[in-house]
Amino acid sequence: MDGLRAYGLIAGMWIRSSLAYRASFAMTVLGNLLLSGLDFVAILLMFSRVDSLGGYALPEVALLYGLSVTSFGLTDLMCNSLGQLGQRVRDGTLDTLFLRPAPVLAQAAADRFALRRVARLTQGALVLGYALVAVDVDWTLLKVLLVPVMLVSGAVIFGAVFVAGASFQIVVQDAAEVQSAFTYGGTTLLQYPPSVFGKDLVRGVTFVLPLAFVNWVPAAYVLGRPYPLGLPEGAALASPLVAVVCCALAGLAWRGGLRSYRSTGS
Repeated sequence: MDGLRAYGLIAGMWIRSSLAYRASFAMTVLGNLLLSGLDFVAILLMFSRVDSLGGYALPEVALLYGLSVTSFGLTDLMCNSLGQLGQRVRDGTLDTLFLRPAPVLAQAAADRFALRRVARLTQGALVLGYALVAVDVDWTLLKVLLVPVMLVSGAVIFGAVFVAGASFQIVVQDAAEVQSAFTYGGTTLLQYPPSVFGKDLVRGVTFVLPLAFVNWVPAAYVLGRPYPLGLPEGAALASPLVAVVCCALAGLAWRGGLRSYRSTGS
């Protein structure tokens, strides 16, 4: 609770700062919304030349896209600053977080909270809304409930990746691009059907870094598609469990990273 309270206070401070110049903030959000939308425009351009991608029609790909971008957008909004933790390690300003009476993780996640990133979340939600209306699915209660479960579990899984990546940056000091390959790169990967990728890559994002449980596996159940790698039918409901395991492992990595921190030596 102390961590959540500290996070709220720090994030609120940065939100007030962002809204001090409202016209500038509105233009920035609009620009980010248009820029982030180019990803889906690229998919629309593909479908102007083909009827399906990896056997998936446009509404089905839009569903994968919307689930991935919305989940990641929520995480990106809440803890994007963890991606730049290596800079704090290099310049020694991480020391200041240890001196304050609040959890370091809460401070690091809320630092420079950028409300403008709500644009990515909004854009993903718009595409998801279109997909849910356009996709040809026989909706059952379980499938309906599975959509918010996917969004929450996906956001938690991405959050665990952010925390694990930040822990790695504490150790190696300069690995922001490595972390981005798994966060931003991961959400881009999940925007497309698993059938367009090699089996080794699909195995990696299923059993090593389980990003497949953000949307590929549960969405396969919703769409009535075969599961990646022939996973058992119950795998569609495993996203919350995977999210909990990822959080536990990320927590261990974070504590290990903090214990290894030795400041800049200056």
